[in-house]
Amino acid sequence: MFKKQHLALAIAATLAAGAAQAALETSVVLKNETARFLKDGIRNGEATNNYDTTGEGKTTFKFENTAKIFLNEELENGGSWHGELNIVRDTKSIDDYKSHETNTQKDWLRELYVDTTAGDWDLRLGKQQVVWGTADGMKLLDMINPTDWSEFNQNTMADARIPVWMLNGEKYLENGANVQVVISEAEKNKIAGLNSSGDQGHPFVMKGVDTITGKVNGFLNIVPALGKIANSFSAAAYGTMFGGQSQGGLAGFTGTSVDGFSSSTIENAGTKVYMPGLNTTNNNADADYGSSGGADMAGYLLLNNIAQNGITGLTSNANNYITNVMPTTSNVYSATAWNPDSPTSAFEYMPNATFATFNTFSGATSRYVVEKPDDPANFGFRFKNTVANGLNYSLNYAYRYSTNPTVNMSWHDTTTGEELTVQRASYADEWHSVNGAAGQDSSPDYADTGSNIAASSVPNSFGLISILLKNSAGEYYGDYSPNPFDGVTLSSNDVELRFTEKMHRVNSIGTSLDYSLDLEDTPVVLRGEFLYEKGDKQPVVDKRLLAIGDLTNALSMEEADYFKYVIGADVTVLTDMMLSGQFIQFRNLDYVNEKRTCTTQGDLQVAGGGSLTTYGVASRSFDCSKYTGDMATLGLTNGMKQAEENKNFYSVFLSKPFGESGEGRWNNIFIYEEGGGKWNRFDVEYGFDDQLIGTFEVNKYFGDENTMFGQFENASNVQVGIKYLLQ
Repeated sequence: MFKKQHLALAIAATLAAGAAQAALETSVVLKNETARFLKDGIRNGEATNNYDTTGEGKTTFKFENTAKIFLNEELENGGSWHGELNIVRDTKSIDDYKSHETNTQKDWLRELYVDTTAGDWDLRLGKQQVVWGTADGMKLLDMINPTDWSEFNQNTMADARIPVWMLNGEKYLENGANVQVVISEAEKNKIAGLNSSGDQGHPFVMKGVDTITGKVNGFLNIVPALGKIANSFSAAAYGTMFGGQSQGGLAGFTGTSVDGFSSSTIENAGTKVYMPGLNTTNNNADADYGSSGGADMAGYLLLNNIAQNGITGLTSNANNYITNVMPTTSNVYSATAWNPDSPTSAFEYMPNATFATFNTFSGATSRYVVEKPDDPANFGFRFKNTVANGLNYSLNYAYRYSTNPTVNMSWHDTTTGEELTVQRASYADEWHSVNGAAGQDSSPDYADTGSNIAASSVPNSFGLISILLKNSAGEYYGDYSPNPFDGVTLSSNDVELRFTEKMHRVNSIGTSLDYSLDLEDTPVVLRGEFLYEKGDKQPVVDKRLLAIGDLTNALSMEEADYFKYVIGADVTVLTDMMLSGQFIQFRNLDYVNEKRTCTTQGDLQVAGGGSLTTYGVASRSFDCSKYTGDMATLGLTNGMKQAEENKNFYSVFLSKPFGESGEGRWNNIFIYEEGGGKWNRFDVEYGFDDQLIGTFEVNKYFGDENTMFGQFENASNVQVGIKYLLQ
């Protein structure tokens, strides 16, 4: 097992044995960076409720002061050591990013390593960086160190790369080839928002991350809101609101779907709300939804009113317009829309979820946990050589933990921690169950949408499936027993939806090539990097399962292999301006794309008194496909965006010195991604003298808002900085 404590002790022993023969060299770089947004508007994860559409205005979001202290010393045995201390304070950042954080670019001990030899091997032992790739604006073969993406792609790779503890050995062979072996500490990328807090207010939270932990759009916060809402509906059912008192709360409402209720017209002429799926004598009663003598109300307005405000005596069991459970555009529920065929909110994604499913979720909570790997060690190998015609190449291999962790969802008993089994139970399974044993697991098909009804006292199921949870002892969870005839509160503990962050092993096999051509005395360097990753992960969305409320199976991480490559060309033009162009492609070799169309619950009907009553709810078709989701941008507001099977990027990089003695340099990189996302960074660095350096940088994001770069349009910014070197 890799132990960085052991490595630190080894470094200390080497330093002690080396007995310095030269003075310690010390230098300090003082730096300030100030950044300001270029435009107004809400940024990903920044909203505090699901109808907030106004931004905070142009504002300074970064005022970072840094002191980097560099230490270098030669050792008597011919070796040397190097250290870099990093003192950081950002007064404008959100709380968790104001100062030091381990394993980020703000780590107080950025580097500490010893250079020594053992036989014909050159060894570097300690906390360091290893650079294998040279692509512009992205990392491919450069995979030994994780990356701090706190400012997305804006920082240079040298600054964003996170040093880790490692054993790094290199050896040159007689033919000039180089062999490198690395054993390193496994650490993950720093990704804004990927934690229990969600980093609300951070300007560079990706939509895909916001869907996990966001305060408004993240399932980590939506699920507890659904648990509260389910409490209110359960109490309403028990309190005769839905057609007579239900001793089992929502447990018996297996024939009522979210869309079936929301698409109904609720009559305001009595005291009851009709809901099919419960066998009582009051199924046909009218509704009183809180006002007297008013007009009829669309069911989705009543759903939203209870969801947002709760019911009398249970106002704490409500969403209060915070998370995106309904497509509310203001805090007046009459402004709510309802479009499960084009969903933008949680309930719209679950049109076929039964009210019995929400009995299961009643009181549900959530928790974000991080699981560390048992053996946090990576192994890397590189062979580098040059052939006779001048072609440089490398062969790279790493058995490593992916630096992008996965987040898996699972239901657990809140008290015992036991992982619970998800059971999909059909209406008939539940209705005819005995003593709460809810029948057999059913497939999530939608075979019947309302035409097949029989004259009986049991309402039609319309092919609906309810989600139940049970433990290893066979006990079910929820507010009431899944058997509607039991009419007793369950004695089981509450449930929590656990979001577990894990690192996973991948095999990375790559190669790099570069070759210089002389074209009319203008050298052109052709280069390429190619990487095959075996055993990586991809997010898979199953909208059919999501439609019935089976969250843990509808949003999952599945294994996938990827082939990624970049092909580029570098040339010097206009005397001293470097021009570089790249084509980049990420190919998903296990891409999931199952096109499906499903139907919501049809006309709500109930048998009673020898006749059928139809409540005129038109069924509707909706997309219930299963597919690979776009990890960076999938979210509630864009239909849980599907990824591209082969994602293409194009980049152009320019760099040119200026000034009488080349004391300044400007750089510009532009990247265009397939789908319309664009990013342009222009930066300038100018040395006023040997000690004082000024910097200026503009990052412009634009294009489709549901692309990797376009999603950050409101985070476009300008930065100015100054560095002072003390020797």
